Amino acid sequence: MRKFHLKKHINILLAIILLLSLTLPSNTQAGGAEVQSTVSNLHMRSGPGLAYPIIASLQRGDRMLVLDQQNDWIKVRKGSAEGWVASWYTKQLGEKNQQSGQFVVSKVDRLNVRSQGSTDAAVLTQLSAGQQATLLRDHGNWVEISVNQVQGFVAKEYITIQQNESKPATPQVSNSNQFEVSVNSLNVRSKADLSAKKVGRISQGERYKVLEKQHNWVKIQLSKNESGWVYSFYGTFTASAATSTTEKVQVSKPVESKAILILHNGTNIRSNPSTSSEVVYRANAGESFSTVGQSGDWYEIKTPDGATGFIANWVVSSNSTEEEPQQQKQEERKKGTLKGLSIVIDPGHGGNDHGTTGARGTDEKGITLSTSEMLASKLRAAGATVVMTRNSDVYVDLRKRVAIGHQLAADAFISVHYDATDSSSINGFTTYYMHGYQKGLARSVHESLGEKISLRDRGTQPGNYLVLRENRQQAILIELGFLSNLSEERAVTTEQFREQATLGIYNGVVNYFDDQLD
Repeated sequence: MRKFHLKKHINILLAIILLLSLTLPSNTQAGGAEVQSTVSNLHMRSGPGLAYPIIASLQRGDRMLVLDQQNDWIKVRKGSAEGWVASWYTKQLGEKNQQSGQFVVSKVDRLNVRSQGSTDAAVLTQLSAGQQATLLRDHGNWVEISVNQVQGFVAKEYITIQQNESKPATPQVSNSNQFEVSVNSLNVRSKADLSAKKVGRISQGERYKVLEKQHNWVKIQLSKNESGWVYSFYGTFTASAATSTTEKVQVSKPVESKAILILHNGTNIRSNPSTSSEVVYRANAGESFSTVGQSGDWYEIKTPDGATGFIANWVVSSNSTEEEPQQQKQEERKKGTLKGLSIVIDPGHGGNDHGTTGARGTDEKGITLSTSEMLASKLRAAGATVVMTRNSDVYVDLRKRVAIGHQLAADAFISVHYDATDSSSINGFTTYYMHGYQKGLARSVHESLGEKISLRDRGTQPGNYLVLRENRQQAILIELGFLSNLSEERAVTTEQFREQATLGIYNGVVNYFDDQLD
């Protein structure tokens, strides 16, 4: 009887050991970092990329042991399952923040802070140009930050990473007594603070005497009796034996006067070259003005009542003629390239306009932007000059989108969208045109697109969309599948689909312009 009990206990012990060996990581694995899922449905894949099959799904808060890492993907173990997950959907546990003591500075205005490291993720807040945020973690192409009690992700290409200083910077101007502006237009403020009053505006290439430095701010001499603070990131320091202290703030650079024509009724003329500044005059289509200066993308003009104002160059046409190069561009271009051609890419929707929302919660505005960015890179690689109607999650008026194409005299205008309908069974891709002169480009792009993606082909169709109807350029609008169809939403939101779709559009554009050379 005693031997039976002993044997029974041994068997139970062996069973427990076997169970633990199946469910717990080995000693070497346990020594790895531990991460936690930050989303409610984190896909574990068989390999490091979106193209690999999903082998398991994890819930928000699930903990995983890190086994390996390749770029932005990490190999993890959860229970007995092992696979790869996107690092931007996780946060590291059990370690102090390795990035402590560092902060990020936004290079651009209205930089989106997203809930995850993806352009498809929700926007939590935005950073102004020059605004600082605490750096929490580096995730490759994205970094995790904290700002105003909001924690989120920003794209690394739009920020600089800097080290916190333990002591306040002391004024030091002897080795670099001039500040040269590196951006089109830069605000000068009364104090070293983004919320301080603006006392002037300076332009690219201008140099000013440095009076003082304070952390990331520099105090410059504007004129004999005026000074102000600018954010040092937007310029460079240079040494000079003598620096004039009588340079005046130039709101805009003088340019050769040209006549500009207003394209739309109710066009705003503003007090400063910014869409947030006061409107001093409203002009109507057909009115003409002479320019007296230029600041970045804005013309400085005189209004009929004698006031000075600024108007965006994308809402006017000008008498600036460089027709000779435009006439030559087809002669210089060789087949298979886009050298000399200008193309406008229009990511549909943006800002408060989310577009359609898919069955799984995908916002159209997010994937139109990521698709457009991928397409733009391909077209630029072929030699084209590419202009995006928006580069971030902002609202852009439809007429402004068209005006950008007109101002550029674009050879092609491509509007990127994803479709939706009340019926979840409808699927497929469609290419729209409005005018007869747009039909050739639509057919070429649609045919090439069909060779690269496996969605149902709905053909080329006339579409009464404003960006086509009022467009004097070769303009098309592409609907890359239905987000209202659950299976199609899964397919079109992958990086692999965007790669193939943009390759198809690219091939169609090249084929169309190659045919023009025959």
